[in-house]
Amino acid sequence: MTTAPFPDRPRADAREKVLGAARYGADFAIPDMLYAMQVPATVAKGRLTAVPTAAALRIPGVVRVLTATDFPPPAPAIPGAGPPPSMIVADIAYRGQPVALVVAESLEAAIEGAEAIHPVYANSPFATLINSPGAGREPAKRVTAGDANAAMARATTRHKADYVSPAQHHNPMELLSTTAHWKDGVLTVHEGTQSSNLVKGALMRNLRLNAEQVVVKSPQIGGGFGQKGSVQSQTSLVARAAMLLGRPVKMVVPRGQVFHTATFRPKSRHSIELGADASGKISAIRYDADHQASRGGQFGPDYHEHVPQMYGVADYLGTGADIRIDTQDPGYMRCPYPHPAAFAFESAVDELAFKLGEDPVAFRLKHRATVDPLNGKPLSSNFLNDCISEGARRFGWDKRGLAPGSMRLPDGTQIGWGVGCGAYPAITHVSIATLRIRADGTARFAVAGHEMGQGLRSVLTQVLVRDLAIEPTGLELAIGDTSAAPQHTTAGSWGTASGAPVAAEAAAKLNAAMIELLAGRTVAGNLHQQLAAIRRPYLEIEVSHAGPGQGVKDLAALRGGGYAIAGPEYPDFTTFSYIAHFVEVRVEPRTRRIRVPRVVSVVDCGRVISPRTAESQVRGGVIWGISAALREATDTDPRYGGWLNNDLADYVVAVNADIGDIEVGMIDKPDPQMNALGVKGLGEVAMAGVSGAVANAIFHATGKRLREMPFRIEDLL
Repeated sequence: MTTAPFPDRPRADAREKVLGAARYGADFAIPDMLYAMQVPATVAKGRLTAVPTAAALRIPGVVRVLTATDFPPPAPAIPGAGPPPSMIVADIAYRGQPVALVVAESLEAAIEGAEAIHPVYANSPFATLINSPGAGREPAKRVTAGDANAAMARATTRHKADYVSPAQHHNPMELLSTTAHWKDGVLTVHEGTQSSNLVKGALMRNLRLNAEQVVVKSPQIGGGFGQKGSVQSQTSLVARAAMLLGRPVKMVVPRGQVFHTATFRPKSRHSIELGADASGKISAIRYDADHQASRGGQFGPDYHEHVPQMYGVADYLGTGADIRIDTQDPGYMRCPYPHPAAFAFESAVDELAFKLGEDPVAFRLKHRATVDPLNGKPLSSNFLNDCISEGARRFGWDKRGLAPGSMRLPDGTQIGWGVGCGAYPAITHVSIATLRIRADGTARFAVAGHEMGQGLRSVLTQVLVRDLAIEPTGLELAIGDTSAAPQHTTAGSWGTASGAPVAAEAAAKLNAAMIELLAGRTVAGNLHQQLAAIRRPYLEIEVSHAGPGQGVKDLAALRGGGYAIAGPEYPDFTTFSYIAHFVEVRVEPRTRRIRVPRVVSVVDCGRVISPRTAESQVRGGVIWGISAALREATDTDPRYGGWLNNDLADYVVAVNADIGDIEVGMIDKPDPQMNALGVKGLGEVAMAGVSGAVANAIFHATGKRLREMPFRIEDLL
């Protein structure tokens, strides 16, 4: 099995997407379809006392209104897995929670019916901000290495500051949707999800069905980014409606409701203290982070998952807390912990470097980590310093003036150059795949995975086409389908690191099986032609793949629809992906508007399987990091709860005019301890450190340190 660099091939699914042939969850039109719409709660906390439905049922086309009495009690939570997706219940935990479901012959009738329902509530006191009376602080587990307090006392230079990252919402182009069909005792659900296995398990628990009665299909996702990684709140509602009415039911959740019912990035606060020793290296880190949390959710403040290992600081004390308020569950949003953590930490690193009179690049290069300070295990690979050095060369860092405010254009525009780095855990999961090659020129590879635009189909195609003599145009990839192969959640940058190795192993096993089938005969042509020549309609193999330290127990968990991940700590090593971003900002002298005309980003993600989609991932992460730093924040109404700017008019994101040139570089060195192909993760790490680089560039341009995102014009006036 070779680990030579892969060629730059076009996206495997580019043509069908351009032609509109790719089918997403809401694209499935089933005869005799009904349409559903939710009725959201208009109070932040309380209890339903009445749901008048008569007005809705009088609207032509409305078939039924489902309320709490039409649903079984929610299934009990599984420890460590969080609650199942919401059913309709009488107790209101947050504004926007669904309190009824209107089902109609048309979308228009469903909307009109939902608007005609005015529930009655018994209100309860609520807290919707992390500093609201009634918010509860729940301490989280400490993360420690060495003795940070003693090391901080010995430090010759210290820096301490607080940083804030706002609440933010995913806004993928594809809205949340569910299409459910109950036929012959089998529930089939089409949904854009990163977790067809979790959706299946939740439906089984909530609707009291067995595994043979539920099939979930998610062949394409129009953007996921974590929002579609957990089970969505509308899924069980639509499925229940389909079962009760005996007809297919579809619901596309309006964007305003998505803001209120889907997970989101919580507001977080980061208090960081760094100490440096006499040699000018970081010798101690104390880091406390808290964030907003729902009353019962399990999305903990795990902001320490890369900071200790980033620069190999032996003495570390990490603390944190959940601030419990009345909101829906926060959750994973691209680069969920390292994005806000890297903004805070990389800002603090720059501030310490400035105190020491050090160049920010030279300061970082002093700190090459070789060992994980949390467990003493070696890092299997770490090319962060290569990323920094190569990025600095491409960016022209040697021309940077050290003093803030020292670089200007003739019209007075201030120029700032900043650097920010990031790391993300390298994780993998077990896979069970089936590969079938047919004599008719087609092939089918069924495996766990979900295509959310990150390029998983291109990755799998790259490996299979390289290692098998097959027709690329005849290759079918069956992913996101619980009826095709055991599925696993696709998130956490583990898609390629899990899918590519099993594809390579499947190709090797298929080639070996073909040699055995031919039994020494020489037959010309590719695999399809060889099968045709010996009059064999097809050849099929099954293969399973496990990451380091994984085995039979993990494969059993996968077959049961559970999590089966490993990393970043493996039995003999720890592994991360790394990135360095170099950002130029320009601050206009009068309006103080901030622009980002160019970025250079260099990444270490192990072997790059699909260069085309890998570079696209980095550009997307950079754009999102700029957007997070300069634009994005979701505002809460403290009087009534809920999100105020719950649409794309008021939730401001970066547009084309905000983005300049983005140059991407890949170290492309394999990590052979991670897997035979040397693949690590990429999608998440691409965003880590971008916002910190923007903040550092703004300080270099203006001399003003901004510690709360997003950075707005008024912050520089």
